Amino acid sequence: MQASRRTERINVILRRYISEIISRDMKDPRLASLITIIGVTVSKDIRHARIFTSVMGDSAESAQTIETLNSASGFIRQNLMPRLSTKNVPHLKFVLDDSIQRGNNLLGKIDTVINNDSQSEGSYK
Repeated sequence: MQASRRTERINVILRRYISEIISRDMKDPRLASLITIIGVTVSKDIRHARIFTSVMGDSAESAQTIETLNSASGFIRQNLMPRLSTKNVPHLKFVLDDSIQRGNNLLGKIDTVINNDSQSEGSYK
């Protein structure tokens, strides 16, 4: 299902503002040092938003960061209110997006196969 132009615009705006709030305004020591907002998906009525987040670190640190962001969603919403020109500020739900880590693992496996293949070809010559 394709999102309307309005929800796409709001997705982009939320992504930018939430990134700014996390990097500039949040001082929680439980947050990981590198947090990336991959994308935002807003419901049709703009009452709920899912924020797909990537966290550099191990799985325990990632889980702790997502838990911290979800517990700070009220603070983030409060900081979004003056920045948004919408009637409602959506309720935020942070979700861990590990697609970058899975992509890096896949690239590492491909490199290993290529290296093993080139070494085995060299031994046959």
